[in-house]
Amino acid sequence: MTVFRFHSEPMQDQWCDAYGHLNEAYYLLPFTNTTWIMQDHFGIGTDYFDDTGCAIYTVETHLRYLDDVRMPATMDIETLMLGSDAKKIWFAHQMLVDGKICATAEFMTLHYNTREGRTVELPAAAQQALQAAAVAELPDWVGRQISLVKQ
Repeated sequence: MTVFRFHSEPMQDQWCDAYGHLNEAYYLLPFTNTTWIMQDHFGIGTDYFDDTGCAIYTVETHLRYLDDVRMPATMDIETLMLGSDAKKIWFAHQMLVDGKICATAEFMTLHYNTREGRTVELPAAAQQALQAAAVAELPDWVGRQISLVKQ
């Protein structure tokens, strides 16, 4: 399994909720910060946007909260490429604190040309790199949906 370790980030005091742990909204922030770095890694980051007007737009996110994160904590984020095609990228991040997975986030994104107002194909080099980075086997926690019935 290809796992990228693009980013680590310390928990900030203002991210704590009334219970003394990471507020649910702030779990997404380190994942988002990692996504920016991931985009740069594959040549489709902010420089690419400045040159082409093309960006990666998130259209769906599935966030799982698995364990409390309390101060002080450093959140280490791992990235898994789950799949891609000419216009879409499916990936996930895992948040680890002291080696324990505390949260996961799964994303579906589209490659969008902001100048034309439509989805367009990713550059061939990015498509090849994304496909080469895809995991051989999907983790058991991806592709789930929320339900009252245990899946």
